[in-house]
Amino acid sequence: MNDDSPDAALGNWSGRPAHRAWLAARADELFDLFGSRALNPRGGFYELDAAGAPRMDPNPVRPIHLTARTGHCFAIAALLGRPGAPEIVDHATRTLWERYRDRAHGGYVWSIDDDGPADAAKQGYGHAFVLLAAASALTIGHPLARPMLDDVSEIIDRRFWETENGVIAEEFGPDWTPVPGYRGQNSNMHLTEALMAAFEATGEHIYLDRAESIAERIIHRAAAEAGWRVPEHFTEGWVVDRAYRGNEMFRPSGTTPGHALEWARLLLQLWCLGGGRHDWMPEAAAALFERALALGWDETRGGIFYTLDWQDRPLRREKLWWPVCEGIGAAHFLNAHVPDPAHEAAYRRLWGLIDRAFLDREHGGWHEELTEELTPSFTIFPGKGDIYHAVQACLIPLYPATGSLTRVIATVEP
Repeated sequence: MNDDSPDAALGNWSGRPAHRAWLAARADELFDLFGSRALNPRGGFYELDAAGAPRMDPNPVRPIHLTARTGHCFAIAALLGRPGAPEIVDHATRTLWERYRDRAHGGYVWSIDDDGPADAAKQGYGHAFVLLAAASALTIGHPLARPMLDDVSEIIDRRFWETENGVIAEEFGPDWTPVPGYRGQNSNMHLTEALMAAFEATGEHIYLDRAESIAERIIHRAAAEAGWRVPEHFTEGWVVDRAYRGNEMFRPSGTTPGHALEWARLLLQLWCLGGGRHDWMPEAAAALFERALALGWDETRGGIFYTLDWQDRPLRREKLWWPVCEGIGAAHFLNAHVPDPAHEAAYRRLWGLIDRAFLDREHGGWHEELTEELTPSFTIFPGKGDIYHAVQACLIPLYPATGSLTRVIATVEP
């Protein structure tokens, strides 16, 4: 990515009133789009099609992360004072507690439909988002938040946490039969986010300690050894598996520049919450950010290639919305803690790309997937399935780069 320096007279865009108003307006549009129209009265939420209408399948399958992330995002909306948001949080929280929670075996199933569990497997990724949703609901005082946070924390501790490795296992069968042979960074990365939110909501240091443990294993060891590429896939013994081929949405082959950008923000947030006690984190965050954009940015057309092979060549050439969103959040945190003109230049370039190619001015919301040529496509994502990445990209730059959105909105005026 071109690192031309921004005009010093303007300072960082995140401090400019007009830019801040533009960001707030984009967030409002997303809350409007994903609000009551997406709520499925039989539990969870509808995914939206390319035109922003609910996908009214006869018996839609609702994956747990969609329900949990919607609850998290509307807890943020409730803290902002958005009418209707507490009711959406209530719907998400009660669905997680009453429909996804496995009363027979414990834990939370991966997906439901109208008839019950559609996939009763127990995924680390899904449990990470239940923890995030519970921590966020706790910030607005939902009565089920603390019981759910305690419940999912106990499950993560007893079933998923690998003390000897300082990270979590990936997957179990419905009755907690181990699914051997794979360990993944994606579930651990999102658990790091959720652990920080739980620490902020409760003050209980075990959450912070475990977030730091995961960051040590995945970034300070594995990513540093790989030249600041984030290895995605590991064997059961936590050896990097470069040959792994898996699900292109959750376990894509090769490396994923967007995850390096996401980790750059999470590391700086973790560094802040830990009082700056891990001095390797800011340097690692800057290195991850620089490397991801140097390798993943398409200098010809713009955008970030979805995945690269281990020779740093584009593997999946689609341009997805979420890596750009994570780059924006990372740039904001880097501007605050590792200031460099290149970080602000990247921030502006990423928003320019979103404005030019990702905002759907016909139907509202954002295109979630573009071709290499930056035209809308639907090979991985069928429509507008999620609010989580986009709304956080809009809101993170409006607040101090010190913690989770739920924490800073609750404690700091924008």
